[in-house]
Amino acid sequence: MAEKILSQRGARPVYAGDLAVVEVDGVMVVDSIAQSFIERMERDLEAPPKFPERVSIVIDHVAPASTVSVAQAQKEAREYAARTGVRLFDVGRGICHQVLVEEGLARPGWIVLGSDSHSTTYGAVAAFGTGMGATDIALAAASGKTWLKVPESVKVTLHGELRPGVAAKDVALEMIRVLGADGATYQSIEIHAGDRFTRGERMTLANLCVEAGAKVGLVVPGGEILNLYEVPGWVYPDPGAAYVREIELDLSALAPRMSAPSEVDNVHNVADLRGLKVDQVFIGTCTNGRLDDLHAAADVLRGHRVAPGTRLLVIPASSEVMEQAMADGTLLTLQRAGAVLGTPGCGPCMGRHQGVLAPGEVCVSTSNRNFVGRMGDKDAQIYLASPAVAAATAVLGRIALPEDVGAA
Repeated sequence: MAEKILSQRGARPVYAGDLAVVEVDGVMVVDSIAQSFIERMERDLEAPPKFPERVSIVIDHVAPASTVSVAQAQKEAREYAARTGVRLFDVGRGICHQVLVEEGLARPGWIVLGSDSHSTTYGAVAAFGTGMGATDIALAAASGKTWLKVPESVKVTLHGELRPGVAAKDVALEMIRVLGADGATYQSIEIHAGDRFTRGERMTLANLCVEAGAKVGLVVPGGEILNLYEVPGWVYPDPGAAYVREIELDLSALAPRMSAPSEVDNVHNVADLRGLKVDQVFIGTCTNGRLDDLHAAADVLRGHRVAPGTRLLVIPASSEVMEQAMADGTLLTLQRAGAVLGTPGCGPCMGRHQGVLAPGEVCVSTSNRNFVGRMGDKDAQIYLASPAVAAATAVLGRIALPEDVGAA
């Protein structure tokens, strides 16, 4: 699929190892890198965006602003958007990847570059999404093109059906465990899931591909994607396509999984980590802050309260998710259970505001990274899990499975 998309958006057919110059369909800039992006555009390149309608600035990483310097940077981003005509999604609209998908700014066969490593998320809808730094992002915005080395492809085939209580997050963590944290470095992870999984679940799968080092994560279109998008026939991989590696996962044999500190590929069965006292639970982020995720958490929390001594922070991935969760009563369920609700955005995921961790604290998070210092102090510990497991942990105040809540 990676070769297909880069060939279509370039001047010639390309294969793994080739260098390709390609047209870019979308450029996404987050607030934490906006100042650097603007400097590259106006000071270094002295160029406006070639296609302003293809450029989006999203204020999500520290939203609302936490310091005067952050507020100043966001002010400059707003001013830049106003004078150049690029899209601006301001505080409260939500996390960049969720917003671009909701707004139709990532589509099958497109190339979308983001100034955030989890731009692989766009592969959920069969877009070639990848993260780049400020300079490469600025060059793409100024020229409408970028260059890439065409990645080799790793084929991940999913068989069977998930058992109750097992989620797409568990599938993604198991995939990372098998591949390893550097097992797909600068490669395309191509996930063959059939008609399984909603768009949101596919976003979880594609999002976490970068945690195995992947340049891009692409989920072969099927199921709900075919109802939501017109998928060009050329996007699909050819029968007999060559892969550098192939793995198969039996979904029916999968139990709830959890990534333990301090590497994402340090994956275990949740049952083996049961009982560890937890100070904070965080449900949200570009990995698991969608409506289905909030529903999964609410189903566990309904009729229960967060354990004394444990904090539960819930941050919807976007304003659209928040509105839907308001309308169907999900937020009320979470609030009544003792959750603290936050402004749609990244929250404490990168450790800059809205719930950072103190020394020695333990957090179970539905996010995508548990590196040392990721969510606050370097001596805090982060465990990654699905929303249902996170919710069960909040109720009992210790790492737990959803069925433990009913038995308590």
